[in-house]
Amino acid sequence: MTRNTTPASPTKLHSPSRAWRAIAALLFSVLLAPTAAFADATAPATPPAAAAPATPAAAPAATDPAQAADPASADETGVVLEENNTLGMAHDLSPWGMYQNADVVVKAVMIGLAIASIITWTIWIAKGFELLGAKRRLRAEIVHLKKATTLKEASESATKKGTLANTLVHDALEEMRLSANAREKEGIKERVAFRLERLVAACGRNMSSGTGVLATIGSTAPFVGLFGTVWGIMNSFIGIAKTQTTNLAVVAPGIAEALLATALGLVAAIPAVVIYNVFARSIAGYKAQVSDASAEVLLLVSRDLDHLPTERSSQPHMVKVG
Repeated sequence: MTRNTTPASPTKLHSPSRAWRAIAALLFSVLLAPTAAFADATAPATPPAAAAPATPAAAPAATDPAQAADPASADETGVVLEENNTLGMAHDLSPWGMYQNADVVVKAVMIGLAIASIITWTIWIAKGFELLGAKRRLRAEIVHLKKATTLKEASESATKKGTLANTLVHDALEEMRLSANAREKEGIKERVAFRLERLVAACGRNMSSGTGVLATIGSTAPFVGLFGTVWGIMNSFIGIAKTQTTNLAVVAPGIAEALLATALGLVAAIPAVVIYNVFARSIAGYKAQVSDASAEVLLLVSRDLDHLPTERSSQPHMVKVG
């Protein structure tokens, strides 16, 4: 019997061991996969170094989503804002600059109020010197009238033409001359008193001339300034509608120019009212002095009438018998 001594093939001998090795490796990899996934999930995320520099550049775009979505509109808005700021800085907010930039109607209102203010101060200076001089002269004339004992002496002391004492005395003498043939002394006194009263009223009217302008300016100037303000603010709102922006750099100059008209109205009205009240009190005092001078002249007239000789008609009436 022949024994088969052929050696076993190496491939057949090692094939079972290789299969077990492959199975063992597959199982090991399946066991390690959940562990690696858990390790990746729990590991801290590392910020990318390349994305850090881009963060500041992208921040402004995130503040306005509409501009981020439409870059063209963002550029247009920036240009409009830049133009508005330039217009706002170009306005001169000094009083003269606001006047130059104001509307034609507002300019006319400002010019009228400036003229009214000039008239107010002119009347104050002219009428003030006139009133002070008249009061000073009248005080001296009253002293001379008190020293006189007759109307003739008063006329000799008041020789300067145009003075109040000269006018009063000569008017009284004229009435006495016209009433020389009158028999009633009381009638002469009444006629002289009436003449003197009219002269006192005329002096008061002459001294009050010009003060009515102050009253008119004081009562109408605020309303004229308010009209200019309303007109200017209306133009400012029209400008807001045209520019389609409420930026203060664009709106504020127009409103300031409008309010300047109200300021000028108050500047013209307040001094006019104060000066008018001062003149009213001063003229009232002047009229009182004129009345005192008139009373002194009337006293001289009464004294002269009392010293006239007794008329012949006052003798007893003779009754004819027969």
